[in-house]
Amino acid sequence: MNYAFLTLLDSLVREKGFVRFQINSFNDFITRRIPKILNEIGVIKPEVPDLGEFKIKLGEFKIGSPSVKEADGSTREILPLEARQRNLTYSASMYVEMTPVLNNIESDSVVVNFGDLPIMVKSKICPLSTMSREELIRVGEDPDDQGGYFIVNGTERILVLVEEIAPNRIITEKVNQGNIAEIARIHSEKDGYVQRHLVERRQDGIITISFANITRLPIAVLLKALGLESDKEIVTAISLDPEIQEEFYLNLFEVEVPTKETAIDEIGKHIKIPQKEYRVDRATKLIDKYLLPHLGQNPSDRIDKAFFLAKAVEKLIKLHLGKIEEDDLDHYANKRLRLSGDLLEILLRSILLGKWGLITRITYNYQKLTKRGRLPPLQAIIESNVLTNQLVSALAIGSWVGGRTGVSQRLEQGSYIKAISHMRNVLSPLTSTQEHFEARELHPTHWGKLCTSETPEGATIGLRKYLGITAEVTYGVGEKELKNILSIVQKGVMLPKVK
Repeated sequence: MNYAFLTLLDSLVREKGFVRFQINSFNDFITRRIPKILNEIGVIKPEVPDLGEFKIKLGEFKIGSPSVKEADGSTREILPLEARQRNLTYSASMYVEMTPVLNNIESDSVVVNFGDLPIMVKSKICPLSTMSREELIRVGEDPDDQGGYFIVNGTERILVLVEEIAPNRIITEKVNQGNIAEIARIHSEKDGYVQRHLVERRQDGIITISFANITRLPIAVLLKALGLESDKEIVTAISLDPEIQEEFYLNLFEVEVPTKETAIDEIGKHIKIPQKEYRVDRATKLIDKYLLPHLGQNPSDRIDKAFFLAKAVEKLIKLHLGKIEEDDLDHYANKRLRLSGDLLEILLRSILLGKWGLITRITYNYQKLTKRGRLPPLQAIIESNVLTNQLVSALAIGSWVGGRTGVSQRLEQGSYIKAISHMRNVLSPLTSTQEHFEARELHPTHWGKLCTSETPEGATIGLRKYLGITAEVTYGVGEKELKNILSIVQKGVMLPKVK
């Protein structure tokens, strides 16, 4: 029996690997996510009125091999062993093609280095991933090392798995807190950022929504602002069940906004903006950019948002009437794990597109140098060390976007089993200083996914978990790909088998 188990375990290691999900996620970050971010930026437009209309087009992305720049200025490739011994960061340079365009006339494209990215050991960029067992021994590396970690200033560090509520779903529950009877949570995710929405139903039947900096706005006002102007359109969008419609009527009686324009103005008044012109503009921007961004961020997407919210209201009223059970927030179908690729994408976006990010610095540097009467070379305006230092700092310290801490941790190397266990660690975002009894408890849906016995004693009990030994992490499908699959299925076309 033991021999059979060891044979099975050996096959699992060879075919699946214990941390292959992290390596695949990092590979996806390099091959798909970084080019996607650069494509979304597309064009950088420094304001240089003396030159005319000027812009910089971003093109193809490339990444080099892990290397080190020596004191004499030379650059050469390195392996993880040397990075550990010399306290170096195991990283590779990132390049992007830039094309200056002046008055619609393109100049020659230039490939520039915009920063160094720490490389995950055994990823597709790491030379160890293609070496045989004998070659690994020859270069001084552990042939049984699973990889899945980074080397930052000579220290092996990992990105832990972060557990979050599943995005873009309507999750309802009964609360009975004060005058609030039921709530619906919607975590709308787009490009790694999550916008939280809270739909609340009061004891008297009034339903409100809170998101961004809007607090408890009557849902009927928002539905009218999104394009459902008549009361009949609103109630039929919510449900065709007369009992559910009757429960919602009170919300319509409480609201006096006959048109879409007055509803948008009412939203501006709700956030206490006195000037009407600015009030309407601000309210419009809020509902386009921050309301359910996963459905789109254009005015044409408002009607989709209206129908989505209508279904959230229907689910909330059904819960109140006892037609459905409340959702279990601790059910693992309502959870998702963020892997290394997800976490690095969020970090890279904040470094590139933040208030004082790399793109802002490029624009500022170009404007500053052109005022001196000369056109600077593109590499001169890109402070590649800014991106490099911020990436290395986040991995070295563990502080992440959104105030998270402990995302990056030093790899425990007390034993092989301890190292593998640490790389399969799952962290809950809940604070360890509060009780969260239900979140800490063992849930039936953890079976086969999480280890049912391994969790630390003390404040983090139940909040720090570990993947089961045979558990795998599956990957989600983007909204566009999912729509394409559903449209094919609807037409009755047979789908090819997915490996």
